[in-house]
Amino acid sequence: MTALATGTRLSIFPLPGALLFPGMHLPLHIFEPRYRAMVNDSLARDRRIAMIQPKGGGDKPPLFEIGCVGRIADVEAMEDGRYNVVLEGLSRFRILRELEVTTLFRQVEAELIADPVDEVLSMGARAALELESRRFAETQGYAVDWEAVARLDDQNLVNGIAQIAPFDPAAKQALLEADTIADRAELIIQLMQFFGRHEGEEGTLQ
Repeated sequence: MTALATGTRLSIFPLPGALLFPGMHLPLHIFEPRYRAMVNDSLARDRRIAMIQPKGGGDKPPLFEIGCVGRIADVEAMEDGRYNVVLEGLSRFRILRELEVTTLFRQVEAELIADPVDEVLSMGARAALELESRRFAETQGYAVDWEAVARLDDQNLVNGIAQIAPFDPAAKQALLEADTIADRAELIIQLMQFFGRHEGEEGTLQ
């Protein structure tokens, strides 16, 4: 994984409901002029785009404090200027301040969060997460290759579930903000139990 310095300048993409986790991949279709400009700039410099959740709507909404920096791992440029890109999650970050810029897209000064690269779950925590994931998948009617799941290391398992699970954006933001893999795994279990009990109710998983 690429090492990133703290106090770094990041171009941000405030996209509701699109969260990226370290080590995961996020496909994006880029069509707005300001974000097409952002992709052009990123490709010319360091291929980085920082995903962040907005707090509300509008042209320049306030932002959550923590997001995830992604590297453009794959890009398809279309004739009309649009892009299909795939971001690979590099590192979480914390916004220090928003910068005054002349670019169409917003930029921030951010502190990169150095998550441990070798963090593992206890055997009990891993077993509990896999068990609850099986229950949740069965309840939702998802087909899962559990043999492939068992081969994942703890970080890819936890972050993969956090990224693809059909929780609402607020719940996913809470997962992104969890300090450790163990904290994130515990919160995933709580969310699966909650959404499993309240499926279909207003404001919860549909």
